[in-house]
Amino acid sequence: MLKIYNTDMVTNEFKKIDTYEVGSWINLVKPTEKEIDEVANALGIKKSFILTTIDDDEKPRIDEEDGCKMLLLDVPIYEKKNGMEAIVTLPLAIIVVRNDYIITVCLENYSILKEFTEGRVKEFYTYKKSRFIIQLIYRIALLYLKMLKEIDSKIELAESKILTATKNEELVNLLALENSLTYIITALKSNGVVLDKILKGNVIELYEEDQDLLEDAIIENNQSLEMADLYRGILSSTTDTVATIISNNLNTIMKFLAGITIVFSIPTMVASFMGMNVSLGEFAKNPFAFILLILISLLLSLIVALILKRKNML
Repeated sequence: MLKIYNTDMVTNEFKKIDTYEVGSWINLVKPTEKEIDEVANALGIKKSFILTTIDDDEKPRIDEEDGCKMLLLDVPIYEKKNGMEAIVTLPLAIIVVRNDYIITVCLENYSILKEFTEGRVKEFYTYKKSRFIIQLIYRIALLYLKMLKEIDSKIELAESKILTATKNEELVNLLALENSLTYIITALKSNGVVLDKILKGNVIELYEEDQDLLEDAIIENNQSLEMADLYRGILSSTTDTVATIISNNLNTIMKFLAGITIVFSIPTMVASFMGMNVSLGEFAKNPFAFILLILISLLLSLIVALILKRKNML
């Protein structure tokens, strides 16, 4: 998908346009080869420079070629894996073309980009490229914080269920969260390296108000990294606890079932002995023999049950 946006320098009106005007923003989402060719030819840049950004394994970095500067950052998204919702990271490329155009290239229509296209970002102008880039960086940092808070809520929910857990479902959910945290920590560390390079002022031109926002983004990124490390430690401990509790709960159930089996086997044993082809004498002629056998069976079962109860098997 290829869309071009522009903010009028006189009226500051933000709108979608069809031509490549100086100061415009070109947004490429899951671009086709035809769209990449069109942008490369229209702006006079190498096609390969854009192609390198659409690999989902690309790591955050800064690159420069023929007057074009590229910043590559990781953005977290939700993805379905094996029927479960997990967090993975995908690259977002920001390319500044000779300080005339700004291009964003991504593999999904990220929510942070929708905030810009829908006009929900204050003081956003396509011709203020440095501010646009830093606003993007800041919202990526906030997105990590938001997702980490959601992970924290899921951990708390899992902890409330572990006391009665007897299945592997809770353990699988926790492992999925742990994998998500691994993706997030790796991305935050890589993004942090890029942000530090930008702060030095060698990548894009920084104005005083933009530098303050960038410093805020770096603080949020570092805070997210600390939170992710903390949650991973908590999650690792919780996962071990869940595995132990599931094992203990199953052992308790098996112990209870074994005790019940022993108790119910008593009447069966009594009936088996009395049913053998052995003379029982006068007892066999007693009209109350059946009732007496039932009472004896119940009494023996009760005695065994009390013994097992004392031994914490029931």
